[in-house]
Amino acid sequence: MRLYRRLLLTATALAFAVIALGAGAFFSGFLRYIIRIDELKNIINFAVIVGFCCYCSAMLILAIDIGQPLRGWFIFWHANVHSMLTEVAFCLSLYLCVLAIEYIPILLENPKLDEVPFFHNLGHNMHGIMAVFAATGAFLSCFHQGSLGGVSGVLFGRPFVYREGIFVWPWTFFLYTWSAAACGPCFTMMACKITEAVTRKRLVKDSVYDLLAKISGWMIGTYIIAKIADTVYWAYTTAPSMGFTLMDFYTKDLLLHGVWILFLEIVVCGGVPALILITKKGRATKPLFITAIVLAVLGVCINRWVMIMAPMAMPVMPFESWVSYFPSWQEVATTILPFAGGIMVVALSYRYLPVFPQERELNPMD
Repeated sequence: MRLYRRLLLTATALAFAVIALGAGAFFSGFLRYIIRIDELKNIINFAVIVGFCCYCSAMLILAIDIGQPLRGWFIFWHANVHSMLTEVAFCLSLYLCVLAIEYIPILLENPKLDEVPFFHNLGHNMHGIMAVFAATGAFLSCFHQGSLGGVSGVLFGRPFVYREGIFVWPWTFFLYTWSAAACGPCFTMMACKITEAVTRKRLVKDSVYDLLAKISGWMIGTYIIAKIADTVYWAYTTAPSMGFTLMDFYTKDLLLHGVWILFLEIVVCGGVPALILITKKGRATKPLFITAIVLAVLGVCINRWVMIMAPMAMPVMPFESWVSYFPSWQEVATTILPFAGGIMVVALSYRYLPVFPQERELNPMD
């Protein structure tokens, strides 16, 4: 039972992180089809594929979370309308369907399939109405990203993550949505850079990276300001009202939950990448650019880990003590499996589908 509980918590934290990283699909789609930033058409296909892989992985991880995956349909048939997790399950499932629909036109652009008139016309017509699915995906993503934060924020029995808010929504509802939209595109760009390194080709123009990185940089910057304000209010108002001080939630043991984690999340993996990405020189300098997007990805993963794992490790009763934690091989395998599957999907998509419209232009000799 103890092993299963640890596996459950790790799977939950991993699912939350993967969902945040997959937000590059909905935010890029929102910018491309709703805001009409045409330059992003050169990376939107790859963003959809990466998002599709992330959400498939999240659904796989959540199947482990359930404990009895064969009863997963109970979520929909016997829905607990008072639970945020019910809304999360509905929106996750629906948005995965939206991503699958957005992935279909990319599949139909396969040279062999495109020769069939029915598939050619179907793909062309689906491209014409893709703005509808992009808007639907943005709506669903905003709600389930926020509700994931709300799940933590309403836990008044866990003062480390409990937050006040507006009506029924704690501040974490909005912070989760904003951080996912800010850091999701960074994961898309990081995955694209890795693909370029593996294929030894330029796949996307620098102007596309520059534009998406600039938007992401400002999003991260504003999120970090909101995060700092939230942390200060929590530390000086919310926690003291429940009988705690800030340092009650941190230990001096560096192997456990030290205050360095807060510094790492907000300053190193938040403020630093934001400053790099909002400056033209920072975006133009390749080592700084790579460092910034990697730090942003690590930052959102640390945030999800802290909000899920740390509250379970820290004591909330006088007779409790801090609990150390190290993942088992089952948890490591749970982490590797979705990433391996995602790599396979990306590799096959790149091999057989025209994912990058600028590839031929950037590599004329191939």
